[in-house]
Amino acid sequence: MDVKPKPVMTLDEIHAFFDHSFPQIGMSKEFSIEDVGPMRARMRLMYSERLLREGGTISGPSMFALADVGLYVAILAQIGPVTQVVTINLNINFLRRPPARDMLVECKLLRVGKRIAVGEAILFSEGDPEPVAHAIGSYALPPRVAG
Repeated sequence: MDVKPKPVMTLDEIHAFFDHSFPQIGMSKEFSIEDVGPMRARMRLMYSERLLREGGTISGPSMFALADVGLYVAILAQIGPVTQVVTINLNINFLRRPPARDMLVECKLLRVGKRIAVGEAILFSEGDPEPVAHAIGSYALPPRVAG
């Protein structure tokens, strides 16, 4: 049986970390961390007209940002408050057109090693069980975490 490590940061600690270390993200205005658990996180991107592209759909860059921040939050929950976690690669597949409403992402870490973390993110439109995008990301972990 595979036992997943418990998160080392709570929702409140992660919010405080973002407010202090990344105030430019506007975590409480645009994003909401809804849950963290062993090797996972769930986040929300709150709807705003500025997220729309022509045709009234949520833009690709907005969905990309949600996947990237969601995976970063899942990593933080596992390793603690580290600002030097860096995205190495993030590949996203857009599966269908999302409507103009809040977006949710379910992130699952596949591996957190000494130097690299890998995870997947599945994005949904609020109220719809069918995914609108799927992403796989890898992140470099700094030596402080690896040591």
